[in-house]
Amino acid sequence: MKITEKNRVFILETEKTQYVFGAADDGTLCHIHWGDKAKEDDFAARFEANEKHRNGTEELAKNEYIGNSGQIFRPQSIIMNYADGCREALLKYQSYKIKEENDSMSLEVTLADEPYGIYVTLIYRIYKGYDLIERNSVIENMSKETAVIQKAASAELNLPSRRPYYSLNPNGSWGAEFTVEKTQVRNGTLVYQSTHGRSSHTNNPFFVLYENAGETYGEVFFGALKWSGNFKTEIARDWSGSTRVVIGINDTDFSYVLRPSESFETPVAVCGRTIGLAEMSNQMNSFAVEHILPKRYAKEPLPVLYNSWEATEFDVDSESQQRLAELAAKIGCELFVMDDGWFGQRKNDRAGLGDWYVNPVKFPQGLKPLIDKVNSLGMKFGLWFEPEMVNPDSDLYRAHPDWIYHYDTRDRTQIRNQFILNITKPEVKEFVFEVMDRMLCEYNIEYIKWDMNRAFTESGAENLENAQELWVIHTQAVYEIADRLKEKHKGLQLECCSSGGGRADLGAMSHFDMVWTSDNTDPVDRLDIQYGFSLLYPIKCMRAWVTDTNRYSRPYDWDFRFNVSMQGSLSIGGNLSKYSEEELAIHKKYIDLYKSVRNVIQFGRFYRLANYADDGIYATEYVGDKKCVLFVCKNVNSFYKDRYHHVKLMGLDPDAEYSVNWERCTEKFSGAYLMAKGLDIEMGGTLESKIIVIDKN
Repeated sequence: MKITEKNRVFILETEKTQYVFGAADDGTLCHIHWGDKAKEDDFAARFEANEKHRNGTEELAKNEYIGNSGQIFRPQSIIMNYADGCREALLKYQSYKIKEENDSMSLEVTLADEPYGIYVTLIYRIYKGYDLIERNSVIENMSKETAVIQKAASAELNLPSRRPYYSLNPNGSWGAEFTVEKTQVRNGTLVYQSTHGRSSHTNNPFFVLYENAGETYGEVFFGALKWSGNFKTEIARDWSGSTRVVIGINDTDFSYVLRPSESFETPVAVCGRTIGLAEMSNQMNSFAVEHILPKRYAKEPLPVLYNSWEATEFDVDSESQQRLAELAAKIGCELFVMDDGWFGQRKNDRAGLGDWYVNPVKFPQGLKPLIDKVNSLGMKFGLWFEPEMVNPDSDLYRAHPDWIYHYDTRDRTQIRNQFILNITKPEVKEFVFEVMDRMLCEYNIEYIKWDMNRAFTESGAENLENAQELWVIHTQAVYEIADRLKEKHKGLQLECCSSGGGRADLGAMSHFDMVWTSDNTDPVDRLDIQYGFSLLYPIKCMRAWVTDTNRYSRPYDWDFRFNVSMQGSLSIGGNLSKYSEEELAIHKKYIDLYKSVRNVIQFGRFYRLANYADDGIYATEYVGDKKCVLFVCKNVNSFYKDRYHHVKLMGLDPDAEYSVNWERCTEKFSGAYLMAKGLDIEMGGTLESKIIVIDKN
């Protein structure tokens, strides 16, 4: 990190890139450069303007964090409403501060709207070994008057090229999360957002932008927000060809009252620039393990779990769960999770949510006999909760109908027969913590699957002076409860689920140990879902189930199902009680194989070698220090003429010798050969798959 005092230029140097900005003569903070490294003397802050342009002198300015002031007619980073009615935020450079830690360095640049006593500190943090920059802002009210924040982005970013960029982002739904759509940003503003109260199944709080890039080539700019609530990403390209990104909390129905001496901190956005999509994914994957995931389990491989939902759904009892546990242990599972149906009067999804006591009919001796059985089989025990929700048909709702978000003048909308608890109320937040804490204290529960099965509708929170703050306070409360549980119960693992992948983001991964990617476990669909997830999120956090699901009546075999699910954190979710001994043996074979390569998959470098649209197959590669795993899958549309495929590997040591373990033989090649020449792979038919383990000699 270098500061040119004379020109007030700030140069952030990552492993391979520079991010440069500076304060112009009038105090405006201007962006200068983001890309390859140059000499520091080459940079000087320059306020780009076109005074002859009728739209204003600031039309062409590239700003680091612009307010709703002056002659700015594009998406802004901050919008303020002051006590005297002024609605302009005019920020000027004040000072900077540098902080150094063991493996990171941060630059804090303070801007001020001095007449109103508002100070905005922009925080930039870089880490050794990465081309990533963490960005966020802190807004402080140092005046004697109350001010209202109406928009507060985490980061504003300027891209260098004048040519149109392509944008990648999911355009999905429930059951189709992370299905990526490529859109060219030619003019105007492209908006990705959520107003669901969670990061949503549709868009996701990240951006990926490039002109001409692939896995190994081309300049890629990207960022992901550490936030699980409403978000907005605005990608704007103006008439001059400049492209800018503003990312942060969604300003729709949002405001935050800032009283004297109070401050508001925005979520962190992790941003970066790499050459190629593969380097982007690998840097983000490694960075999440090192610096984002909860420390207790960040560097430990996730266990192979069995979840009983598809086997029993709501019809759970101690005996049936124990029988399933015996089968799960037999095939090699390490964690047994009992899903919905164990509590209250829970016979279906219409009753019982909120009544978190063990059903005495289903479990007359409580959960201890089941948990003891699971533990005796060498597995840990996990339990499902949906702690933010309540059914109208529940003791909790009958006792506290005022504990949900609602308006007295509107009907209370049910989705999935449930309401959302107002955890912005301290007593409700404490109740949610206590019900899970009580179960964890009473039983040896080492894993909780935390679900959230519906979006917000009526957002009334009569307890808040400013109800538009609930979008922030609710998400912060979820994080706080998760952190309290993990702090008190040191060995606890938490999985974040939201009716599938509705809350699968870096914010959740900062507090939970993994996320549930999608309720859709169809293996062909999952190839696309897992591709989108892999762009910016860590492979180890991606729970991937092998189940009985066959929604399209496709001729799946167990080989294909395991091939797909082993590309994340392998989990089992089928009805084991219906499997033959042969099918159970197949499960054990693949689970044993997965355990032998699990560290490579969850922590190795990851490469997308082929995709169906371009190559007729899916091929992914995971590379560790001593081992490499290659997964190849054929889709449903295949012909005899398409049976032969050529795959070049990546990320190997060119001077090392590798043993390629085919189905019937082992061949030895140099790393250089496997990357330059590659492998010829025969895929004979529809939905065929191969798992090829390659050992470094």
